Amino acid sequence: MCPAASSRYRGRVATLPEPVERVARVLRDSGTEGRVEEFLTETPTAEDAARAAGTTLEQIVKSLVFVCDGRYVLAMVPGDRRADARRVAEAAGAAKARVAGAEQVEDATGFTPGAVAPFPLRKVDTVLIERRLLVHPLVWVGGGSERHLVQIAPGDLVALTRARPADLVERDI
Repeated sequence: MCPAASSRYRGRVATLPEPVERVARVLRDSGTEGRVEEFLTETPTAEDAARAAGTTLEQIVKSLVFVCDGRYVLAMVPGDRRADARRVAEAAGAAKARVAGAEQVEDATGFTPGAVAPFPLRKVDTVLIERRLLVHPLVWVGGGSERHLVQIAPGDLVALTRARPADLVERDI
């Protein structure tokens, strides 16, 4: 078993909570450059995350779990957009998609709602990423707790999660 990792936080070394350690371990083991950050305030919503990270909503990644024809699908969409269930279903090759309930989110990902990281995932069949996220040099994803986020390049996020780029959000009116 891998010993708990430590991270620097405001000048002291802190042990990471177990779900955050799982995220950090994936980054370490894969050699992916990503930075796990702990914040003083909770970041369960895209707005909270953007405020804490000092970035725009467009650079916050919402990791949303859908149930598509009985399979779990993770859709990563920008914080300023709403996922379109019909588009998610189409991208996943399913007839129908619906947003997963809280218990299903935890079953699928191993993370509680409001703290979902897009890796590692327990039972997710397919990972999709909204194309709009790929234009940024860096984005912020959930880090496994409501106080942790990971800053990562979108290309690295795609490689790490094996995400398929797709159009997943509601159209602008």
